[in-house]
Amino acid sequence: MTDLIKQGALFLMSPKCYDNYFLEHNFFDVPCFKALLSKGLGLAIIAGSLLVKVPQVLKILKSKSGEGINLMGVMLDLLAITIHMSYNFMNGYPFSSWGDTTFLALQTVAIGALVIFYNGKKLPSLLFLLSYAILLYVLNSGLTPMKILGTAQNCNIPILLVGKLSQAFTNYKAGSTGQLSAATCFMMFAGSLARIFTSIQETGDRTIIITFIASSFANGVIVAQLLYYWNKPAPGVKKDKSKKSKSKKDE
Repeated sequence: MTDLIKQGALFLMSPKCYDNYFLEHNFFDVPCFKALLSKGLGLAIIAGSLLVKVPQVLKILKSKSGEGINLMGVMLDLLAITIHMSYNFMNGYPFSSWGDTTFLALQTVAIGALVIFYNGKKLPSLLFLLSYAILLYVLNSGLTPMKILGTAQNCNIPILLVGKLSQAFTNYKAGSTGQLSAATCFMMFAGSLARIFTSIQETGDRTIIITFIASSFANGVIVAQLLYYWNKPAPGVKKDKSKKSKSKKDE
């Protein structure tokens, strides 16, 4: 039983921190506390990422529509997530610092395929899934040199900003957030904020840290729009209601 507890503790902390806490009873070691907090946050983010975009997927399936979802934004978001995942994986960084991107990538692929599918393009949606599977293999099998992955990670910041802010522009033009899921957007914002801390603590990679700062800003803009447009129906809804009221008066 003691060995099992030790193995579980060593999964969350280094041997040095284990000795500090369990042998020396030094519970006020700041570096160990930061490391433990970062590991716990990272695992919590990974757990949350299993479902973070599921509300968005369900909303599209329920409405059978991708209205209000900027497809270019989804594709750029997917590209940024995939590059980030591959860069971390090939660098051998701890899974707790990037594992959420694995599940975010799968869910973003599903959103992209559904939006294409409900736009009446069944074959292109299948080709999109196949193309993404090939891209994953090329990036994570060692075929792509680390120098190229590093350059791609540096390009992630503009890719991410353009992708997220293009969705924000679509919301602004429509005067509505359409089929965007509030739960998904709020969780993405909270997760990107927490990732700033975990990236500083677990990787120290400046590029990754700046990427999450940019991600937090872009996600924050969309969350602000969700709050602003919360009780405002889309312009099309207003028009439909006015038409119905006119037809009732005519009757």
